[in-house]
Amino acid sequence: MYKVKLNQFEGPLDLLLFFIKRDELDIYDIPIAKITKEFLEYVNLIKMLDLEVAGDFILMASTLMHIKVRMLLPRELDEKGEEIDPRDELVKALLQYKRYKEMAEELSFLESMQRKLKYRGNFSEDEKETPHEYETLLKNVSVYDLAKYFKQAIEQIKEEPVHHINRISVTIDEQMQFILQKLDEKPQINFLILMNELREKIRIIVTFIALLEMVKMGKVEIKSSKDLNDFILIKI
Repeated sequence: MYKVKLNQFEGPLDLLLFFIKRDELDIYDIPIAKITKEFLEYVNLIKMLDLEVAGDFILMASTLMHIKVRMLLPRELDEKGEEIDPRDELVKALLQYKRYKEMAEELSFLESMQRKLKYRGNFSEDEKETPHEYETLLKNVSVYDLAKYFKQAIEQIKEEPVHHINRISVTIDEQMQFILQKLDEKPQINFLILMNELREKIRIIVTFIALLEMVKMGKVEIKSSKDLNDFILIKI
């Protein structure tokens, strides 16, 4: 797990909280269209960064666009027959992050106050006590024993794992062409089948953003399927 920190914003949730606080928005009734537009404008400013570093922000952008699409569709019902607000999961995540951030600020304040305390020094003048029977502490310990214990200590050291990250070059335009190619081969295709052809996480994210752009441009139509967790893409 790595931390993404861009200027004063520490992760995508921090950026969303900034927009909510700045515009005095109701966190329980977030205007998705407005906040998605501002979030995407900020993401465009970090395109010069490595895509792996900006991955969390791009993932949040796709989540916001997905929520925006769901807000336009008829609401789903839960087990009690009540409408499900597509923003619920985002609101819960923001509230939890807000609590953590407030607690971190409080701990930081306590730490700064603790730094102002001055403790007694001059320990060299304190009375010292020799350990009981100090001359017998290393009795019956040979050089062979020390070498054996040293070998055991060395063998217990675990090797640090090394992760090699390969940069994957992928753009929204490329993935739009990929989707069109698949729809040329077959006029209708299930979303999950399309995603199964992609391996890398970042390629899936960019493809999803490309799909939302194509829906917005009127090049692709989305139709519900029998599987509630899937939908069908239709070329217009």
